[in-house]
Amino acid sequence: MSKFSQEQKEYQEFVKRIRPKPPYLQNMVMAFLVGGLICAIGQGILNFYVFLGLERTKEAAGATSATLVFLGAFLTGLGVYDEIGKRAGAGSIVPITGFANSIVAPAMEFKSEGYVFGVAAKMFVVAGPVLVYGITSSVIIGFIYYLLKL
Repeated sequence: MSKFSQEQKEYQEFVKRIRPKPPYLQNMVMAFLVGGLICAIGQGILNFYVFLGLERTKEAAGATSATLVFLGAFLTGLGVYDEIGKRAGAGSIVPITGFANSIVAPAMEFKSEGYVFGVAAKMFVVAGPVLVYGITSSVIIGFIYYLLKL
């Protein structure tokens, strides 16, 4: 026995026929290009910090991460990052700038509720669980590493 009536099946077929097909190839190319561009900008920033005299593996890498997080948050606040995300899709969320966007976007959505109950309370709606599980797993792995080194 079918769980759909003949009319429901016909409607599903009709919807399938008229639904616009997403441009998969264009979406993949844009994600690749924008994600690559963000990473290339990050590499340029890293090279700039190394040129200024910072040690590549420690100071320059940390400064580059902080700069990219700042740029992602700043562009989200201006509404530019959302426009980039509409065209680039996953290419804009994979790099570190996507993390900054995931923290700032909920805060911007609730800014009308005030700075404390709007921005501050909603800032970690999306990123909060990521931070909690990331920190917890790193502590557990660090503890296991410590026990294995004894």
